[in-house]
Amino acid sequence: MSDLWKFCVARIWLIGGTSESAMLAVAIAQSEIPCTVTVTTESARSLYPDSQFLQVWVGHLTAETLQQFRQEQQIVAIVDASHPYAVEISQMAIAFAEEYNLPYLRYERPLGESRESGESGESGESGEIVYLDSFNTLVGSNHLQGERVLLTVGYRPLNLFLPWQRSATLFTRLLPSSTALQVAFRAGFTPDRIICLRPPISADLEAALWHHWDISVVVTKASGTAGGENVKRKLAAKLGIKLIIITRPQVNYPQQTSDVSMVLEFCNRK
Repeated sequence: MSDLWKFCVARIWLIGGTSESAMLAVAIAQSEIPCTVTVTTESARSLYPDSQFLQVWVGHLTAETLQQFRQEQQIVAIVDASHPYAVEISQMAIAFAEEYNLPYLRYERPLGESRESGESGESGESGEIVYLDSFNTLVGSNHLQGERVLLTVGYRPLNLFLPWQRSATLFTRLLPSSTALQVAFRAGFTPDRIICLRPPISADLEAALWHHWDISVVVTKASGTAGGENVKRKLAAKLGIKLIIITRPQVNYPQQTSDVSMVLEFCNRK
């Protein structure tokens, strides 16, 4: 089948960049549904299978470029499998779907054991779990004062922690990318306080890292089981380490599911 065919049929727009989107892309391709996956980095392209029904678009979409993207790709429906904290792209896609009357479906990993709330706390076997509603709430509190803190939150919020570099000892674990490292350096992290690893992270490796850096507080996102949240919860309880969980941003999705079969049914209707 020629490459021209890819641009001449109605296609699903799958907003990607996550392990969930990669899993959905496989299922959609196996169902022989034409689909365009969007990711923001070239390295993310490798997450997706080679298929005549699937193509990967790399770049940053904006409200101004979405119309051209829709026309070029012949988009007829949107499956949003972006990261739960990538609020901007989700809100943009929802607004775009409403403007052009495109069906929209949000796919999101289950939350697992996490709780969606404002600031609250609970105790595990030992140690404390604190839930906060945003990174701004965290940096405006005293939770980090004098602590040895491991940030497993990605690179985007690291700049918020720059003022804390003098009153806490901060470490960060990042995906191995030049962009992430540049942001970390600008946020005041030195090379000896950065480690680059690609998930999944085993409990043994997680524990070894916490021991090596003598961590007293771990900050993470409410990423669910697939994002390693449950491993951190159990390990923090076992080691008596305080775990701060930043809950997911609240987005008013038109419709949402965590069922792959429902995604395929949605795609097949287009």
